[in-house]
Amino acid sequence: MKGVVYKSTGSWYLVKGEDGEVYRSRIRGRFRLDGIQSTNPVAVGDRVEIKIEEGKEEVRAVIVGIEERDNYIVRKSVNLSKQTHIIAANIDIAFLLVTVAGPITTPAFIDRFLVTCEAYGIEAVLLFNKLDTYDDDQMDEVRYLAAMYREIGYTCIGISAITGRNIEKVKDLMKGKVCLFSGHSGVGKSTLINVIQPGLDLKTSNISSVHQQGQHTTTFAEMYDLELGAQIIDTPGIRGFGVVEMEREEIGDYFPEFFALKQDCKFNNCLHLNEPQCAVKDALENEELFWSRYNSYVQLLEGDDTYRKDIYKE
Repeated sequence: MKGVVYKSTGSWYLVKGEDGEVYRSRIRGRFRLDGIQSTNPVAVGDRVEIKIEEGKEEVRAVIVGIEERDNYIVRKSVNLSKQTHIIAANIDIAFLLVTVAGPITTPAFIDRFLVTCEAYGIEAVLLFNKLDTYDDDQMDEVRYLAAMYREIGYTCIGISAITGRNIEKVKDLMKGKVCLFSGHSGVGKSTLINVIQPGLDLKTSNISSVHQQGQHTTTFAEMYDLELGAQIIDTPGIRGFGVVEMEREEIGDYFPEFFALKQDCKFNNCLHLNEPQCAVKDALENEELFWSRYNSYVQLLEGDDTYRKDIYKE
């Protein structure tokens, strides 16, 4: 029977079969030996083949096959830096919730997320949440960031999960799609999902008054069916986002504004660092590109992992 993975706890999986039933499933042991380099060979969103285990008091199943993925979002494993962890698979659109306070989402973090979406062919949308809580200076920062990313070509929506501001715009983008919601702990993912689909009652928590960071409420990635005709994947809050499986030469291609200028560089393999007649560097000097984006690019190019120092300290 075919099915889709709706929840992964690391050892057991909830799979919704084509018959509409949900089966508590495990993976066949040799899956870990089939050349899969991630710490989780099966991820939420995976399309799988399951075999029902007969004679069990509780109906269980074994995952005996995984269909080829359309795409996936991956991060570096926390403890095993040479391995990766797949956050979710077969995604149509990814929403990154961004907050400029309580907690702060940095441009470097946003850019890592966007680069990953570009690399795996996933539409990305930035949701600037908690507009009801910001002072004038913080609202100016939201406007600046939204204007910057809109100029690059990304959809940006200012929202409030508390007041309901622009939630209908978000729902319109979600209809008929498998949607990923991601962001730091405390940016309001669970609150937003509860507003979009009343009745799910996902756990929410307040920001830590000591560190001004979110307290971890979502433990595992999980998919939910929504009445508006979409599926949503809620992910654990993340404080670091590693870009993996990319060659240095291709990273610039995942910055759309850099890629558009690439053909004007003197060298076709230009890394936009110290090469002569570099169209990207010229555009930067002429203030036609954003320096924060270039700084993010250089960090990725140099494999700067200093941002990982506090990853996953929930």
